[in-house]
Amino acid sequence: MATRPGPLTEWPWQRLGNFKYLVMGPVVVHGARRVLARGWGDIDLAFALILPSLLLRMVHNQIWISAARYQTARSKHRIVDRGIEFDQVDRERGWDDQIILNGLLFYVGYLTIPSVRHLPAWRTDGAAVMALLHAGPVEFLYYWFHRALHHHFLYSRYHSHHHSSIVTEPITSVIHPFAEHMVYYFLFAIPMLSTIYIGNASVLGFVLYIAYIDFMNNMGHCNFELVPKWVFQVFPPLKYLMYTPSFHSLHHTQFRTNYSLFMPFYDYIYNTMDKSSDQLYESSLKGTEETPDLVHLTHMTDLQSAYHLRIGFASIASRPSDSSMWYMWVLWPVAWLSMVLAWVYGSSTFVVERIKLRKLKMQTWAVPRYNFQYGLSWERESINDLIEKAILDADARGVKVLSLGLLNQAKQLNGGGELFRQKYPKLRVRLVDGSGLATAVVLKSIPHDTKQVFLHAGPSKIASATAFALCERGVQVIMNPKKEYDTLKSQIADSKASYLKHSSNNTPQIWLVDNIDDKEQKMAPQGAIFVPISQFPVKKIRKDCTYLSTPAMKIPETMQNIHACENWLPRRVMSAWRIGGILHALEGWTMHECGDAMIHTEKAWSAAIRHGFIPLTKG
Repeated sequence: MATRPGPLTEWPWQRLGNFKYLVMGPVVVHGARRVLARGWGDIDLAFALILPSLLLRMVHNQIWISAARYQTARSKHRIVDRGIEFDQVDRERGWDDQIILNGLLFYVGYLTIPSVRHLPAWRTDGAAVMALLHAGPVEFLYYWFHRALHHHFLYSRYHSHHHSSIVTEPITSVIHPFAEHMVYYFLFAIPMLSTIYIGNASVLGFVLYIAYIDFMNNMGHCNFELVPKWVFQVFPPLKYLMYTPSFHSLHHTQFRTNYSLFMPFYDYIYNTMDKSSDQLYESSLKGTEETPDLVHLTHMTDLQSAYHLRIGFASIASRPSDSSMWYMWVLWPVAWLSMVLAWVYGSSTFVVERIKLRKLKMQTWAVPRYNFQYGLSWERESINDLIEKAILDADARGVKVLSLGLLNQAKQLNGGGELFRQKYPKLRVRLVDGSGLATAVVLKSIPHDTKQVFLHAGPSKIASATAFALCERGVQVIMNPKKEYDTLKSQIADSKASYLKHSSNNTPQIWLVDNIDDKEQKMAPQGAIFVPISQFPVKKIRKDCTYLSTPAMKIPETMQNIHACENWLPRRVMSAWRIGGILHALEGWTMHECGDAMIHTEKAWSAAIRHGFIPLTKG
């Protein structure tokens, strides 16, 4: 929102939320009535392409969004080395509003201009006229309108909304108040209406002109330089006819320079070109190699998790993955397709995120596999190969710590990472599963006055460590499965063994659980507190019970470039296992925390608090 919002700032359908596409209903109804009355033969090309062109624009824009986020996470050609936060994602959530407006204006034009109904598919002379009119009147008028928008009166009421994003993404290009967009569409209508008047307009000419505008808008708002130098060397005048991402980035950082739409020659003519434009272009192209201090290795969980990744759908990734949205079912084909492609062609990990905590540089890499694949015995070798390849790559690049997230640290898969430590004893990168901090968070979640807990968990590193710590504290740990009880009993000190009890009748209020089904949950007493000790959340079926989060903590305010939720966790909350890896890098600990090795829980907890991580619950 602008600093002092002016009239017509809000989009007319803003209050409809996700149901805003209903405003396209008249177009659908109109088309359906014509087909039912006179058949498909009555639908002319101009009308037939209204809705498909909007869909193509959305796909085009989403490709730019995903590609740009992937490149800014891994590329050395970043222009502005700053992060994006959740407020920018929320502000730019409505990037499709202008596509809806475009569809409505096309429909109104179709109804009010009879000659549009007889337009041919293509006219070369009409396309040439549109190109000339864009380079002339459109670029000229836009330049002066843009300069007017930077006058404090209009800037504070309208254009400051767009400039709230210092670090731009492709979708930043279309984030403007409604009134601004109306002016822009009036300008872009000049070439289209002129060719209709002249009589050499064409349907594909209009579609391609809008595609050109989208392409240039998206390209110019990328936060990495992608226009190769040889393009300007082959055709030097092109520097006056096509801007670059670094050229427009200066407008967002300096505000009073580089006003042109897509063709910088008006900035040259009126002496408003930023003098550092060429230098920034050169330095951005050259780039700076960056080696992360820490790599967190994760993977996709369920089918929908592909677009919960940062490089997926920005607005979806900015919410916890358990947030229910009615339109998610429409994306199931995309989810299935991405899973199949990842399974068939996913031969290495890929970068999905780049974050920074003070001087510590971190990246998140994803193994292109899903939860269900980790449970397939014939997939284990290939998954371990992917993890091994990532570890060796990180080691070769000088990464200090690699934390194993989710099932990448499963004991059944690779012994909690011990397989790789033993196979490569000279590894410089430290392998971390974060179990020390995860255990500490579980222990701190249990109220201090607790006398009994019920441990419903299979054999795991954290379950054992938690049980031992509680027995040391004098808390009675009750277990039901005899096999797990006998295993823990044989490992605990004789002086504390009396605190470990096997019982199927005694059910305390505090339940420590990892994988628990609905039937077992119903055995808990009313008012029970379920404390997860695994990385995956407990299904909430009891309204009379309390469910705590999986072990996690709030991150410090100084952690930058956080604008996607970690799976099911809330905003700016990170799993304890992942934080454990961060602490390993911050503290400079030299041991591997994998296999049976674990950082002392109090040592890990003290480090987390000292570095600004905040508990979600207080015991």
